[in-house]
Amino acid sequence: MPSDHHQQLLDSDDRETSYDQTEKIHIVGVDDNDDDYTHATPPFSWRKLWLFTGPGFLMSIAFLDPGNLEGDLQAGAIAGYSLLWLLLWATAIGLLVQLLSARLGVATGRHLAELCREEYPNWAGKLLWIMAELALIGADIQEVIGSAIALKILTNGFLPLWAGVLITAFDCFIFLFLENYGVRKLEALFAVLIAVMAISFAWMFGETKPDAKELLIGIVVPKLNSKTIQQAVGVVGCIIMPHNVFLHSALVQSREVDPRKTGRVREALRYYSIESTIALAISFFINLLVTTVFAKAFFGTGIADKIGLGNAGQFLEERFGGGVVPILYIWAVGLLAAGQSSTITGTYAGQFIMGGFLDLRLKKWARALITRSCAIVPTLIVALTFDGSEDTLDGLNEWLNVLQSVQIPFALIPLLCLVAKEDLMGVFVIGRFLKTISWLVAALVIAINGYLLQQFFAEEDVEYQVDWSAFSLHLPSMSGQIYTQLKY
Repeated sequence: MPSDHHQQLLDSDDRETSYDQTEKIHIVGVDDNDDDYTHATPPFSWRKLWLFTGPGFLMSIAFLDPGNLEGDLQAGAIAGYSLLWLLLWATAIGLLVQLLSARLGVATGRHLAELCREEYPNWAGKLLWIMAELALIGADIQEVIGSAIALKILTNGFLPLWAGVLITAFDCFIFLFLENYGVRKLEALFAVLIAVMAISFAWMFGETKPDAKELLIGIVVPKLNSKTIQQAVGVVGCIIMPHNVFLHSALVQSREVDPRKTGRVREALRYYSIESTIALAISFFINLLVTTVFAKAFFGTGIADKIGLGNAGQFLEERFGGGVVPILYIWAVGLLAAGQSSTITGTYAGQFIMGGFLDLRLKKWARALITRSCAIVPTLIVALTFDGSEDTLDGLNEWLNVLQSVQIPFALIPLLCLVAKEDLMGVFVIGRFLKTISWLVAALVIAINGYLLQQFFAEEDVEYQVDWSAFSLHLPSMSGQIYTQLKY
């Protein structure tokens, strides 16, 4: 059971909370008496599973954001079907991390940002907060730019990127307004957006007709070579998003679960495990569709390494032409759904991160405004600076992926330390076997992202040297020209 100190926190009425008591969905009383299950776990109920379904699907949006879609299309175009097995196992790793995040939130009644503030020294808490905010801003730039690119495509270039950024920011507040009508309404919106993505990319799959046999072999047979190592690292690196680790531990508190009753906590963990698994299975299916479409279309072609979010739709259009609905617009609709949904969850995560680390008692709209402003201002600068330069946007996206990679340990390590802390987790502390597996997975993910960083900076150094060499070659002639101009 939780410690006395933690119990006092649970009973406090003046602390910052993820959800007000009136906002939480009432679960107890559906088919049993609450007093009977203080220690015993209630029997399985399909109706209860439905009531618990929602947080996992909001969490799964981070696996479908524009950054992940770009990683999918590049993996498909450059590596073909060969990395599908890695996509499957990377999703499984992401599921493990997210289940640990949910476990922390349900068992303690607190989310990760709050617990970092309470359990760690002040300097450490502030450092973790800064890192979480940087990760969130980096992810948000990718998500908003993805939406802006989709809007630009759908308006045939009429809307510039900066206008799409502003529209996305405004849309986000409209969608968050739905929360006033209940958590379930907002969850229903996300279900619709995920369905839009699934339909759009499934439509593209049908238009391009990828090879079913190659697809199956790619999932079952592990393949990796030196030419695809960077794409492989990207597939794994994009799966764990630092802000999503914080987010899921807060989302699970939208259901009314008393952490003092072990039977109720076990019940909640069981349902959250089921719905999170289903949600990430759907996200894997959508990522699979995107990867195979671009594998079919561009693997082995001369333009495979030139494809990014900005030009992917146009390349598809040139390759497959128009149908009843041009494939360019089908791609844009799916990308827009991914961008819009991920910006909303990013704003959600920002509210919880800021409120938890700083113990803010602000209204949610105020926290949303602050969080959105922190991300929109740099995104707007990016859009104004790089509009029309697809290569520069792709380069910026690589830098933002590097930023995410740097932040992963600052979310993953605190999570693993806290779920293994017995005086905090009580009977729900993770056992030795799960702890070992979790740390091995964390070490693997951190090592992979470390490799990504090393490779990225090595390539940047080579490019810098090449550019400087070219400049040096032209320097004598430039000097002569300058001398001539000064002489005359």
